[in-house]
Amino acid sequence: MAQNRAVIRQSLPDVIVADLRQRILSGDLAEGELIRQEVLADEYQVSRMPVREALRRLDAEGLVVFMNNRGATVTTHTVDEISEIFDIRAVLEVDLFKRAIPLMQTDDFARCEAILLEMEHSYRSGNVADWGPLNARYHAALYSAAGRELTTHLLARVSLQANRYVSMHIDRLKKSDSAQQDHATLLTLARQGKVDAAAEALRVHIDQTKHQVLALINAARA
Repeated sequence: MAQNRAVIRQSLPDVIVADLRQRILSGDLAEGELIRQEVLADEYQVSRMPVREALRRLDAEGLVVFMNNRGATVTTHTVDEISEIFDIRAVLEVDLFKRAIPLMQTDDFARCEAILLEMEHSYRSGNVADWGPLNARYHAALYSAAGRELTTHLLARVSLQANRYVSMHIDRLKKSDSAQQDHATLLTLARQGKVDAAAEALRVHIDQTKHQVLALINAARA
């Protein structure tokens, strides 16, 4: 964390939050790593006030644990918590997908296709930090026609927790091709109106990702 990361003097907490979030999602800031306010202030060439506000926001998102007058640590989830994150995702996403498919229109399919292209480019470019957020955007686009705002809001928070593990999973296990194929299959089944088949494919997709992530985490922590 020695590199200078100067930012413009506009919406400083927003800019710092976005950059720190990306660093966490990419693994640049590892779980359990201490993030000191004074070090961040030097890196971003700002006072401690916007840094403190940024860390508080990331604490609210569950990505860091903020400590007054000290800084924060990157959140470390237990294996059981990581498993629970993916289980909650499965429950919420399968329900949303089943509700969305009968309501999806041409614009919805086009939006999903556009994100799929972004994801493919990101995979080929090796932009690890983008994979989790792009994955969340794609899944959100699949479900947006459902119009379930409360469920969508709950899912957004859970997805944020899962993002860094999704990125790690695709990067370290070289799963970009299979992930892209899974996502394309979900869109094809939705376009065909095959609600039950699409829901089952989504459930299997999330469950497989969960088990692969858990195996990776267990091996890393052993």
